[in-house]
Amino acid sequence: MFYKIAWVIRTFFYRLLFGSIGNFSYIGKPVFLYHPKGIFVGKKVRIYPGSRMETHQGGTIIFEEGISVGQNLHIVSGGKLVIGSNTTISANVLITNIDHGYELVDVHIMKQPIQVKDTIIGSNCFIGYGAAILPGTQLGKQCIVGSNSVVKGTFPDYSVITGAPAKIVKHYDSQLHEWVKGG
Repeated sequence: MFYKIAWVIRTFFYRLLFGSIGNFSYIGKPVFLYHPKGIFVGKKVRIYPGSRMETHQGGTIIFEEGISVGQNLHIVSGGKLVIGSNTTISANVLITNIDHGYELVDVHIMKQPIQVKDTIIGSNCFIGYGAAILPGTQLGKQCIVGSNSVVKGTFPDYSVITGAPAKIVKHYDSQLHEWVKGG
């Protein structure tokens, strides 16, 4: 219980660094921050220790309300990156909207321009342990992403997504009112 009180006190000081932090939110330490003024945290967001949050070139990260984030999240944005309300993110997850260019064969990949594609995670989603959400991903509401999945692309509401590369393995059929296999 004491550690949660410490997180609340620490979050008070983080409010000076971040774009905004809503009431009843807390962030565990250690945390690595790069340009945190581009990070906006809604109400009742819990970010557990070991997170790395970075914004580059004016990018933003928006955590809507009621989100729970497991340990060791790595999240990087060079554009718009949104995590919808009431989403749960397990430990050791990567979420990004940045790719490194590679087209210039005589230039080291880390010195090439970055490529940005907005990443949006819908509300009420569940992101499994060790998943990687890659640039340009658009998850609808209440999607489930399996552990260690590598996700890139657009996925409709109520999809279960697994694999590397991730594919829809189940979805909710609103006409049958049940979950069915396949996409």
